[in-house]
Amino acid sequence: MRKAWIVASVAISSALAFVMLLVVGVYLVAGNLVSGVGGGAKSLAKGSVPAAYAATVQKWGNLCPAISPALLAAQLYQESGFNPRAQSHAAAQGIAQFIPGTWASHGIDGDGDGDRDVWDPKDAIPSAASYDCELASYVKKVGGNPTENMLAAYNAGAYAVIKYGGVPPYSETRNYVKRITTLAESFAAPVGRVDPSEQAAAAIEYAQKKLGTPYLWGGTGTAEQGGRFDCSGLTQAAYETVGIKLPRVANDQYNAGPHPSRDELLPGDLVFFSDDLTNSRAIRHVGIYVGGGYMIDAPRTGAVIRFDPIDTPDYFGATRVTEDGAKALPMTV
Repeated sequence: MRKAWIVASVAISSALAFVMLLVVGVYLVAGNLVSGVGGGAKSLAKGSVPAAYAATVQKWGNLCPAISPALLAAQLYQESGFNPRAQSHAAAQGIAQFIPGTWASHGIDGDGDGDRDVWDPKDAIPSAASYDCELASYVKKVGGNPTENMLAAYNAGAYAVIKYGGVPPYSETRNYVKRITTLAESFAAPVGRVDPSEQAAAAIEYAQKKLGTPYLWGGTGTAEQGGRFDCSGLTQAAYETVGIKLPRVANDQYNAGPHPSRDELLPGDLVFFSDDLTNSRAIRHVGIYVGGGYMIDAPRTGAVIRFDPIDTPDYFGATRVTEDGAKALPMTV
C-alpha cells in the first residue's frame, strides 16, 4: 500500500502543473461568467437541512411567494444552527428562536397534535414560515422585492418598511436582509451552472505549500502549533489568504456558497465527508479539490497534509466558496 501511495503521489505531483494551469484559467475567467444560481429555487440542496427537518422545511417553505424552502432553512440555520433545544440570553427558544411573547401570538400547531410547543420543530418550523408570510402580508403593498421587504419587517418591524417604502436605511437591517438572502443560496439546489471562485488558484497554492506538514487536531497553523493544521484549519487558512474568512469547523464551512455536483467540480471547491449523508451538520472532514478526483487535505492524527482521492463512500458533497457566502455565515452556530 505504501509503495502504491508513493507512485500515486508522484503521478499527482507530475500533473500538478496542469492542474494549476487549469485553476489559473478558472481564476481569470471567473469574473466574466454569469451566475446560474438565482432566486426562487424551490428545492433544497442535498443534505443541507438535517433529514429530521427537511420535509417540514420543504413543505412550509412554500407557504407563500415571499419565502422558499432555502430561505426558511437559512433563517433556521442563522437562528439556531438547527438545534431544537437552543436558548439565547434574551430567552429566545427552540429551532426558530421565538421569544415567549412572539410565540404566544404567532405560534401555531404545525403538526396538528393539539398543542403549540416552541421546542417541537414540527410546530416551530411551520410557525416561522407562518410568521414570515404574515409579515409579508403586512408589507405587500410596498414596492420592491417582497422577500427583502419581509426580511426587513422581521428585523426592523413592518412599520419601518412601510414608512421608507422598502428596506429601511438601517445598516443592521440591510445587513440582515443581505445575509439571509445570500445564505439561502447555500441551501438551495442549484438550478444552473455554479460560478467558479476567483480565489481558487491562491487557495490551492497555499494548501500545496503545506504538503507534508504533520496533522494537528485543532490546528490552525499558528507559530505556537508549529504551523500545523487539522482539516478545517487548513481550508480556513487557505481561503483567509485571499481575504475570505470561513468559520472554524467543517460543517459550517459547507454553507459558504452554492453546491456544485460531483461532475461540476472545479479546483478550489471545498469537498466534504460525513458518516451521515443526509445531514450537513454531521460533516466531519473537508479538503480542497485540485482536480482529477483528488484533494489536498489534512486527514488525521499521525498523517501529514497530502493528496487524497475524494471518491469514497463517505463523500458528502462540495461547496464553491464565495466571498458573500462566507460573510453571511454566523461564526458560531
